[in-house]
Amino acid sequence: MNIKVGDIVGRSSYGCDIFFKVINIYTNVAGQQMAKLKGMDLRLTATAAVSDLVKIDPTHVNAYWHKMMSRNYEEMKRVFSRRQEAHQRSIMRNTGDRIESFDIPGKVLHVDGDKDYLNLCMTTYKQMSIPAHGYNVSEEKQPEKIIELLEKHNPDIVVLTGHDGFIKGQKDFSDLKNYHNSRHYVEAIKSARRYEKNMDDLIIFAGACQSHYEAMLDAGANFASSPKRVLIHAFDPVFIVEKIAYTSIYEAIPLKEVISGTITGFEGVGGMETRGKHRLGIPKSSIEQKPLS
Repeated sequence: MNIKVGDIVGRSSYGCDIFFKVINIYTNVAGQQMAKLKGMDLRLTATAAVSDLVKIDPTHVNAYWHKMMSRNYEEMKRVFSRRQEAHQRSIMRNTGDRIESFDIPGKVLHVDGDKDYLNLCMTTYKQMSIPAHGYNVSEEKQPEKIIELLEKHNPDIVVLTGHDGFIKGQKDFSDLKNYHNSRHYVEAIKSARRYEKNMDDLIIFAGACQSHYEAMLDAGANFASSPKRVLIHAFDPVFIVEKIAYTSIYEAIPLKEVISGTITGFEGVGGMETRGKHRLGIPKSSIEQKPLS
């Protein structure tokens, strides 16, 4: 079967357990035709022999997407329910009455090596009322671009993600060289921390599938992937960010709650104690705001 760039495929040697998009086809030094792949819903980079690939029928691809988006919708329903309860508690704690209020959630800068995932995440931020700016920047370019973007947007939360993976055939999980992109995330984190050292003033999530979790936390990330070197879901950073953006500045983010609220859970994402970025405002204005002329 003729495999080309853009095709959705599975690896027959893995039982087609993960659906990938073909992003490049090349010939290796041994003369073998190879393909570079990215996960459809997992932030994973992989290489495979073209001969090992199986093209996935469009009906199966549509069913795969439907399942993924249904799971995302269920997570969002849970988020809105939890957020409403927390909002009412905050109002009662601050005013002792059900006075009308308004939310000022944390602002997000999302830098993603994958344009398709970035678009999905930006749509989800909008649906969850999280102010966010997004940029598609390749993983290797993120360290040199991050300061410019931080200065432009002055965010409360920054996400550095895309694709990653532990290189096939390697054995030392402690060596950054054995990962596709972890070293780029680490350098981008270090650059961001030179811009803002305080880990509560600028909160950083970094990493993708199988990323070097310990190195990213050591570099200054608040949250990172992947503690057990497992695959993480495209939306995992978004659900971490939502909890940060809507947790009060007076409260520490409940680590167990925020991590268990991701799709992958504790094997895929971890972090350290961090304060929230949400501010409650009262009263809510009844005057319709119009743009200044």
